[in-house]
Amino acid sequence: MKIKTLLILGAIGIALAMPESLQAQAKPKPVKPDVGDVKDDAKEGGKERPKFDVSKIKERLKAAFDKRKKKRGDAKKDGLNVGRKKGPKGGGAFGKLVRDDEKIQELRDAFKAAAKEQHQKTRDLHKQLKDASDEDKDGLREQLKGLRADWVEGMKGNREEVRTRLKEIREEFKNKRDEVIDANDDDGDDDPGE
Repeated sequence: MKIKTLLILGAIGIALAMPESLQAQAKPKPVKPDVGDVKDDAKEGGKERPKFDVSKIKERLKAAFDKRKKKRGDAKKDGLNVGRKKGPKGGGAFGKLVRDDEKIQELRDAFKAAAKEQHQKTRDLHKQLKDASDEDKDGLREQLKGLRADWVEGMKGNREEVRTRLKEIREEFKNKRDEVIDANDDDGDDDPGE
C-alpha cells in the first residue's frame, strides 16, 4: 500500500512540475545599434563608420540566392552526372582523340548495323514463335538461343578490337618526357656552369 501511494504522489509531483519546465523560454536577443548611424565619437575626431546601402546588399543577396537556386536545379536535372564534364559528349582531349578516330568510328558503325540486324532477326523469330505450334516452338527457341550466343560472341570480339585500338592510341600519344630528358642529359656536358 505504501509503494502504491508513493508512486501516485510521484506521478502527481511530476505532472505539476512539467508545466513550469514547458514555460521556460530563451532569453531575447539584445537590440543592436543601427549600423548606418554615426557614433558620437566620430564627431569628436574618431573614425567614422561606413554607411551601408541596404538596397545594394539586398540585390547582392538576391543574386546569390538565384545563382544557388539555379545550380541546385541543374544538379537535380543532371542527377548522377553532376561532377562530370559538361557538353553533349563530355570527356577531355583524349576522349576527343578516341571519338574522332576513323577505325573506332568504323567499328562503332559496324556494331550499330549488326545490332539492327540482330534486333530484326529476333523480332521476326518472336513473331513466328507466337503463331507456331508446340513442336515448332522448341526449334524456334533453340534458334533464339543460338542467335543470342552469336550476339554475345560478336560483342566480345568488337569490344576486344576497340580495346586494342585504344591501346594503340595510348601508345601513339604517350608522354615521352622522361626519354627526352635522359637523351638531353647524355648529349650535354656534365658541368653546365662552366
